[in-house]
Amino acid sequence: MMETKVITCMETDDMDCLAEAGEILKKGGLVAFPTETVYGLGGDAMNPSSSRKIYAAKGRPADNPLIVHICRWEDIYQVVSGNISCRQALVNAKKLADAFWPGPLTMILPKSPTIPYETTGGLDTVAVRFPSHKTALALIDRAGGFVAAPSANTSGKPSPTLAKHVLEDMNGRIDMVIDGGAVGIGLESTIVDLTVEPPEILRPGFVTCKMLEEVLGSVETDAAILEDAKGLAPKAPGMKYRHYAPKGELTIVSGNRDKVISYINSKIKEEKLQGRKTGVIGTVESVGKYCADVIKSAGSREDELSAAKRLYGILREFDEENVEVMYSEAFAESGIGQAVMNRLLKAAGHHVVKL
Repeated sequence: MMETKVITCMETDDMDCLAEAGEILKKGGLVAFPTETVYGLGGDAMNPSSSRKIYAAKGRPADNPLIVHICRWEDIYQVVSGNISCRQALVNAKKLADAFWPGPLTMILPKSPTIPYETTGGLDTVAVRFPSHKTALALIDRAGGFVAAPSANTSGKPSPTLAKHVLEDMNGRIDMVIDGGAVGIGLESTIVDLTVEPPEILRPGFVTCKMLEEVLGSVETDAAILEDAKGLAPKAPGMKYRHYAPKGELTIVSGNRDKVISYINSKIKEEKLQGRKTGVIGTVESVGKYCADVIKSAGSREDELSAAKRLYGILREFDEENVEVMYSEAFAESGIGQAVMNRLLKAAGHHVVKL
């Protein structure tokens, strides 16, 4: 155990406060920091020891790749292979970068020899992201330009959207937490694999399939996004293992809204008779119709981005309130709703009731 220092640095602040954090990363330490998606747990992407420390702090399987964060487009050429066979992947990467970087998009490309296998989970590909959060960019620059960072939570738990979430999981395990307030999006970046043709979405996020198709043309979506990927080798963070899970049991219920509400309420009554504390994730349109002990609104059906922003916070609140069994309404399987469903399915261990 170590003492974890906490500093506050908002996007409107002078970034000189990040000098110490940059030095920690250069020396092989770990720093949690805000991005526009979730809080990341940063280490030097070029240092195998730093990547091993990230896996250890999170309790994360070592075959689960880390994302390399950069703060300048030209730095991509130091982490990606320059082989002629990679030319089309880099052409597509530049098109996507022009459209979405800096921003919540991660691209998988052939790795250069400078990136250690400890960072890529043993793969010959590397996941690269150029975030838009001002504090994140300033930290990456001060750390030398290449920061490997998964979400700053214990592996399997909901990703952190506030610094206090990071401390719940990482206090005493890492050197520093940078408190930048609440994040903007609330779900991890979209991941697109550019090493295959057509490119393939491995993790949905704010940048949707439709948005990617407008730039690249044909884009496929990995079947594991809304299916159980158990037994498959993870090509990107979050693909193989149970993620984002609360301590209690979570079930997703899909179908006609009135039937969903009736089914969930019937199950809640059964659970209450057994003395179990119950919870429900609903929407503005439905929360008043549930009878659970703890009822959370993920926002309006008219704005599923609100569900993205609220989801991880809700799952952590259920833990804080010792909820033992939870039910959630399903969300759309397109647009940002697909990203919400992807995270919910993993949190529920793919336990779904279809009415």
